[in-house]
Amino acid sequence: MTSRAVTVGFDLDMTLIDSRPGIRATYLALSAETGTYIDADLAVTRLGPPLEVELAHWFPEEALEEVAVRYRELYTHHAIEPTLAMPGAREAVDAVRRAGGTAIVVTAKHEPSAKLHLEHLGIAPDAVIGGLWAEAKAEALVEYGAGVYVGDHRGDVRGARAAGALSVAVPTGPCDAEELRAEGADVVLEDLTAFPAWLEAYAAGR
Repeated sequence: MTSRAVTVGFDLDMTLIDSRPGIRATYLALSAETGTYIDADLAVTRLGPPLEVELAHWFPEEALEEVAVRYRELYTHHAIEPTLAMPGAREAVDAVRRAGGTAIVVTAKHEPSAKLHLEHLGIAPDAVIGGLWAEAKAEALVEYGAGVYVGDHRGDVRGARAAGALSVAVPTGPCDAEELRAEGADVVLEDLTAFPAWLEAYAAGR
């Protein structure tokens, strides 16, 4: 299997983890502290893009940098504990290792926060790269030689394609299966519970 081993990249939010409860709690805390209304329930329906994209819906441009710093400070207190692993997340990462491959996480999330989530949930990829969104994810995917990238958002599909990697999509986030296929996903799985069997078949056929 070693000769057929593959490096697999995974997105984080709504691919490996369901961070909606923690993100919602953080937005509510930020709203209470700043006195600025934030529809936290709406915000968690559009996870994927960088934090500043969402904050721009609620704060003026000149405040975004300062508010983003404060959000990330609040995040460590409000978001880690309530966040859950997505069904099949640990098994998906483990399946890459069983196939002799390397598992990395490439996410738009602030890298220290991403690492806190994974440590808390006992998901242990070989590397975690944060702060990359959509096509920019290709930087890390190419650097680590990823042949497959797994994500839940149209931006993840674009990142995989920009890196020349196979795009495996799961409609467990804001984008449904039809949207992911229309964006160019090579494979759409129902969720990560289907990933180990898919990976086994893919590795056998490489």
